[in-house]
Amino acid sequence: MKNKKKQTFKSGFKGFKFQIYWIYVIIFIFFIGLNFMGTEMSKPTNWQEFNSQMLQPQKVDKIVVVNKEKAYIYIDKDFLSEEKFKEISKKRFGDAPNYGPHYYFEIGSVETFANDLKEAQSSFENDEKLSPFYETRSDVFGDILGWILPLAFFVLIWIFIMKRMSGGSGGGGQIFNIGKTQGKLINKEDVKVTFKDVAGLEEAKEEITEIVDFLKSPGKYTKLGGKIPRGAMLVGPPGTGKTLLAKAVAGEAKVPFFSLSGSDFVEMFVGVGASRVRDLFKQAKEKSPAIIFIDEIDAIGRARGKNAMTGSNDERENTLNQLLTEMDGFGTNSGVIVMAATNRADVLDNALTRAGRFDRQIFVDLPDLVERKEIFEVHLKPIKINKAIDVNFLARQTPGFSGADIANVCNEAALIAARKSKHNVTKQDFLDAVDRIIGGLEKKSKIISPTEKKTIAFHEAGHATVSWMLEFASPLVKVTIVPRGKSLGAAWYLPEERQLTTTEQMLDEICSAMGGRAAEDLFFNKISTGALSDLEKTTKMAYAMVSMYGLSKEVGNISYYDSSGQQNGFTKPYSEERAQQIDKEVSRILAEQYLRAKKVLSENKVKVEKLGSELLEKEVIFKADLEKIFGERKWKSFEENQLLEMDKAKKSKISKTSKTSKKDDKAI
Repeated sequence: MKNKKKQTFKSGFKGFKFQIYWIYVIIFIFFIGLNFMGTEMSKPTNWQEFNSQMLQPQKVDKIVVVNKEKAYIYIDKDFLSEEKFKEISKKRFGDAPNYGPHYYFEIGSVETFANDLKEAQSSFENDEKLSPFYETRSDVFGDILGWILPLAFFVLIWIFIMKRMSGGSGGGGQIFNIGKTQGKLINKEDVKVTFKDVAGLEEAKEEITEIVDFLKSPGKYTKLGGKIPRGAMLVGPPGTGKTLLAKAVAGEAKVPFFSLSGSDFVEMFVGVGASRVRDLFKQAKEKSPAIIFIDEIDAIGRARGKNAMTGSNDERENTLNQLLTEMDGFGTNSGVIVMAATNRADVLDNALTRAGRFDRQIFVDLPDLVERKEIFEVHLKPIKINKAIDVNFLARQTPGFSGADIANVCNEAALIAARKSKHNVTKQDFLDAVDRIIGGLEKKSKIISPTEKKTIAFHEAGHATVSWMLEFASPLVKVTIVPRGKSLGAAWYLPEERQLTTTEQMLDEICSAMGGRAAEDLFFNKISTGALSDLEKTTKMAYAMVSMYGLSKEVGNISYYDSSGQQNGFTKPYSEERAQQIDKEVSRILAEQYLRAKKVLSENKVKVEKLGSELLEKEVIFKADLEKIFGERKWKSFEENQLLEMDKAKKSKISKTSKTSKKDDKAI
């Protein structure tokens, strides 16, 4: 038992550390205590009470006037035992007797007090009269506190400001630490993400894995005369997994990993950015081999001299110049690899992206069908899903979704299922989640007049019909006239994931988008503002066909698209005659496709009316409803054909295995 007590006593003080600041706190409390100890035994009173209850009954031993301000009253010892003096007869701390002073009061002036005292004792005999004692005292502790407290207050404010300015760094919050790097040294234990958690990005993972391998075993590559790459830049749209790849590198690498953002270099003080870059590479070289990861590098890596306001970007340019020098300058930078991520590679300075600094640019693009399936499988692991859910179906329903979007779909589906008090997440929950993310929240309470509702129904029926009848238009998945977000109605399509787009495919897409307004014109002989988003989409597509992709015979094989992003926006790269020609060609394309959409709707007018009526009745219709009205669609997408072939192969494999199992049974 004794041993146990000793162990608990020691364990209680295990984390105990003495701080020098505690001494200052103890001294400060001691001074304050001494300052209050002198007056804590005296009780305040006034002249009337003193005169009537103490002086006239002759219970006062002596009177002491201190600093011509206060009169301290000492009660005679013989009277301290009385009931009214019991409160002040003993000290507050302990039972020791209180020898005084017992009472005190302000006297105003010495002359007035002396006259009042003389007059109050006029009836006393000479030996009974009291004469006050006069003393001059100096409050040493009070004076010390008077100048220490303000000084300490200003010192504390100064320390607080210095810590804030230096980002709370060590060394007492000194302002000189402001030039230190803000990069965090990531330990492998702190990051639980590995390459297994990154789905789909196989090519990017190969290159990233190779970079980590360079630092682990450089001799494998340098023995043949090769040089280790200085940097790798991850480029791609938002949400595709660039930062996730960097986290995986931090989790996999067995070398020091510095992580920071491009904005961490930017500060209100001149020269701080360049100083932080120097300090970052200094620390990385000391711990080499090491990896530096700069997220959102476009914050400091923009092309120099492109700012309209002269001189406003000098600090950012100085930071960029220092980064360029550190990555590939006169100084040696062996054993340090710089990784960066951005979705604005077009605005970066050419000196930054050249070989020798960022030797590799790894494009992290939006996932295709197979990669989306792998991403779904990763994000579905922690979710309780229904066994009937097909991951291939979910991947097909999310074309153009990034990895972050897919993670959001899975989370939203789980929330929807929980809202409905379900035990697991079903297929419908995922479909509702996709609808929620694409179209926004349903607004069933929104008041729409019957005329407007009918117009919306036939507008959406027009889109559905034209897309169903055209070969290259995206096949329909779902149509609804329930308001979502800013839209009053919506149609969901399953676009084919193409790498190349032909003229016929773009024209069919424009015609399909025109189907809504064409239906309004055909059935109501009037048009509305509901086609705004359709017109915006078709106009952009038509201008892209003519001025970017060179798909117009009238304008020819000319493209005015600037992929570098360095073209000055104040001048057009073509003449006024060419501009008129482009405008005429765009107007011709849009007018032709509008008439084409009206023609398709006129040929199927009865079926469109039936579809519009069903929409008014059900508010939501699906692909199966269209097949009942129009019949099965003549054309299938490349992916649909692939899936059919995969299903056939799977069925034939199952039938073969069943036949072999039957043969084995017979043999047995």
